[in-house]
Amino acid sequence: MRSSLYVQFFLIILIFNISLLHAQIADVIPEKLNPSFHASRRQALREELPLNSCAVFFSNPIRNRSNDVDYPYHQDPDLYYLTGFTEEDAVFMIFKENVKIGNDTTNEVLFVQERNPHTEMWVGKRMGPYEAKKYLGIKLVLNAFQLDSIKSNLKNLQTILYYDLPEDIRNENYNKTDLFDLVNKFNKMEKPVWLSSDKQHVHATENSIYFPKDRHETLDSLMGELRQLKQPEELEILKKAINISCLAQIEVMKAVTPDMSEREIQGMHEFIHKKFGAGEEGYPSILGGGSNACVLHYTSNNKNKVGNNLVLMDVGAEYGGYTADVTRTIPANGKFSEEEKKIYALVLKAQNAGIEKCQPGQEFKAPHKAALEVISNGLLELGIIKTKEDARKYFPHGTSHYLGLDVHDKGNYGKLQPGMVITVEPGIYITENSDCDKKWWGIGVRIEDDILITEKGWENLSVLAPREVEEIEKLIKEESFFNKVLLRE
Repeated sequence: MRSSLYVQFFLIILIFNISLLHAQIADVIPEKLNPSFHASRRQALREELPLNSCAVFFSNPIRNRSNDVDYPYHQDPDLYYLTGFTEEDAVFMIFKENVKIGNDTTNEVLFVQERNPHTEMWVGKRMGPYEAKKYLGIKLVLNAFQLDSIKSNLKNLQTILYYDLPEDIRNENYNKTDLFDLVNKFNKMEKPVWLSSDKQHVHATENSIYFPKDRHETLDSLMGELRQLKQPEELEILKKAINISCLAQIEVMKAVTPDMSEREIQGMHEFIHKKFGAGEEGYPSILGGGSNACVLHYTSNNKNKVGNNLVLMDVGAEYGGYTADVTRTIPANGKFSEEEKKIYALVLKAQNAGIEKCQPGQEFKAPHKAALEVISNGLLELGIIKTKEDARKYFPHGTSHYLGLDVHDKGNYGKLQPGMVITVEPGIYITENSDCDKKWWGIGVRIEDDILITEKGWENLSVLAPREVEEIEKLIKEESFFNKVLLRE
């Protein structure tokens, strides 16, 4: 009976506190991009395709977790970017010029699964061709079994662009139009002479392929050129993903204690994410306490108690298909030690130097060079390294990547331009038994923010989550509704 009362009390406190957070995010239901957005992206790609060509995009395979249980499905980001379609077992083709397919004249066609009441009873309603065309605004949508109708069109093209076809696809014998069968059919179709490159296949009738602006391109670079510049509609959704992640960071800072497990801290983050409509995380959450913070992509999160150590929290909510990527490092006991504070201050100084380089026209690596310079000099001054070159022992990764539909989003890594969103995330990781004074061992610090390049400079989209030592220590002293949760005696 007492446990029941505790749960009721928790729910009352939870509702009250979450209502306060609602003031910072107006709508908890993830938006969807308007069909006009996807249409504009298709047209932008079409303008860059070579004459008499087609680009082909397959949906992501269904990934098996174990036995007859699959992971939650996630659409191929390129296919989603161009169509807004989120279902599996599909293929999309976009043509440079209009082609005749059956009785239709079109420059785009999406092949989807047909409606099937028995299947939908298990997995939910499908769109089918009619609703996909109606709600997505794609000019021609056909059943997947009609893929053969495209044979003659592909045969007569000069160039076909597509990525490496997925090979690790499960063949569902009961479905003769699943991704396995779609890929096989496509492979058997007669196409122009085959050329290849690192990231995609290109079919062409000549050894070189002409693209607009006198350049040679791959499909990957064409999509990177588009996706690296975020449109206003994308930024609106991405900012909400980032705000949700920041709110989680704030609430966890208030709740953290040394006797918490890494997984409990992870759960608090992800609870806040889901409360505000983020269906998933954009990548596996990284919650490293103590020496685990020195493992760059630590996702086990299975330490029973974080203890009186720093906790590195690299967690990003995925909202409306777009993912945040925010990292904060905090002392579980509420107070940075002198050594922790010095390392943290150095990383923060490096990050600020990197952010200042996030200016239009700067090379993509400019933030990294600035951050590395600060860290190299700082580690020398602290006596942790003997030469500046040794800094790479403790700062082994890059400082920035694009952010969007993927946590490491597509882009061509040229000069920074307005509309790009990149991370700035320097770090210092001093593992046990490092070649330095033992007092530094086990300290891992990363600070990561999501930066929008603007016409006049930059905007920190994740500024809501505190970064300064004093701000973090002050916030940890505040009460969190999580601290009032008692689910067992």
